[in-house]
Amino acid sequence: MKSFAIALCAPSGTGKTTVARGLVAKRDDLVFSVSATTRPPRPGERSGVDYHFISRDEFQSMIDDGELLEWAEVHGELYGTPRANLDAAEQSRRKLLMDIDVQGARQVAQARPDTVTVFLLPPSTEAWLERLRERGSESDEQLQRRLETAKGELLALEEFDYAVVNERLEDAISAVEAIIEGKRQRSSHAEMEALRRKILEDLSATWP
Repeated sequence: MKSFAIALCAPSGTGKTTVARGLVAKRDDLVFSVSATTRPPRPGERSGVDYHFISRDEFQSMIDDGELLEWAEVHGELYGTPRANLDAAEQSRRKLLMDIDVQGARQVAQARPDTVTVFLLPPSTEAWLERLRERGSESDEQLQRRLETAKGELLALEEFDYAVVNERLEDAISAVEAIIEGKRQRSSHAEMEALRRKILEDLSATWP
């Protein structure tokens, strides 16, 4: 099977990174894309494993030299996917799995039209809010901001090839595996719209 990139996107708190790491641990044909960022490392994070932690000048040089597949500024810090990640995956005949946001997925799909885009969704608004609150690191104001961002991301759902509901981690991983192996049909417009409408309606009722 030929090499290609998989862009895995999801609203914050949906378990995207956990699914991505589970896929890479399970499959030898996948390599996790380590993003570059200008933000400082958090406790326990390692450069080259969690992120490539670089200066703003270094990041700007990567932009100027065309070394990024995609990049964006989020909360004052820069994040991006080095083009070298995809080159290395292709040279090793593996597929690059990217844990990125909607804006990044658009950029990658534009640069590489063969990119497979997957949008991960929570099983319910209640479960989603519970996951966010369990972090214990965000105020109600920050939580509100994340939910507003998520609403905007959900509007882009129909731009994606597939939608996967992350109710059980093992099932979500298996669903993405089926997509990678070409064993799952693309999500239909009607399916995407029904999923989006349900989440937005539940969110409006649960979180004013």
